[in-house]
Amino acid sequence: MVRVSKQDLRLYKARLTYSLRCLRFLLNQGLAFRGHDESEESSNRGNFLDGNCILTSPTIQKQIIECCAVLTTKQIIEDLGDEHYAILADESSDASHKEQLAICIRYVDKVGKGREWFLGVVHVANTTSLSLKAAIESLLTDHHLTLTQIRGQGYDGASNMKGEIKGLKTLIMKESPSAYYIHCFAHQLQLVLIAVAKGNEPCKWFFDHVSYLLNIVGVSCKRHDMLRDVRAQKVLEALEMGEIESGSGLNQEMGLARPGDTRWGSHFRTILHIITMYPTILEVLDTIGKDPSQSGEDKNTCSGFCLGVI
Repeated sequence: MVRVSKQDLRLYKARLTYSLRCLRFLLNQGLAFRGHDESEESSNRGNFLDGNCILTSPTIQKQIIECCAVLTTKQIIEDLGDEHYAILADESSDASHKEQLAICIRYVDKVGKGREWFLGVVHVANTTSLSLKAAIESLLTDHHLTLTQIRGQGYDGASNMKGEIKGLKTLIMKESPSAYYIHCFAHQLQLVLIAVAKGNEPCKWFFDHVSYLLNIVGVSCKRHDMLRDVRAQKVLEALEMGEIESGSGLNQEMGLARPGDTRWGSHFRTILHIITMYPTILEVLDTIGKDPSQSGEDKNTCSGFCLGVI
């Protein structure tokens, strides 16, 4: 057993205090903790390492962040007390393609101000209304909240959410008849933005051709692999020529995911990936166009893109 002196304990407490100050600042500002390159030679090692040179273990950082999350959530629940509240929920898949349900609560505090806080993320096996209700009920129960306290629900317009017979809205209203449903305004705004964009002819033409491009490249796993292999080769060539730098988090693999109408940010991300991967995409299209086994329509479309359609 290693004995720890009082001096060591005092120094450790001081290190922990400074680490907490750094963590608190980053959390309040919504800044990232880790950097792309945290090596000693890096000129930008990340916000945490540049702001604090102690307790740099990722495990310790995560433990401290978890403690901050627990205390923050506890404060929110104490502020809510026994009052009524509304819930906001939306499901989405993470990077590992697991469905996650994000839940927020909205209420009026003791001084009459409206509050909207993030409560937590729950993994769901599927997105059926029964699974979503069970996940919401489980999270609320963990925080000593009940479904009968709910006075409002905000979801998107999917059938599993707002369905009149078996939707999540209906299941919760059976528990709390006053939990009125409101279609998420952010979701409605996304749909309005899409409708306006489709009404603009140049914008519609551009996104139609982006859709054609995604159909050609993403029609099969083989073409996905072609795109991945060509990009990997170009990255290796650029590294050998010194055009780009290597390091943790740099030169990550990219794909061409199809954008969703209710996720306007996904359109922006797809366009950025097309710009970044443009030389790679042209090379793959040229290969597909020269392949005699491809259909005439695919070959003509590839030739059109290679000639500068977009």
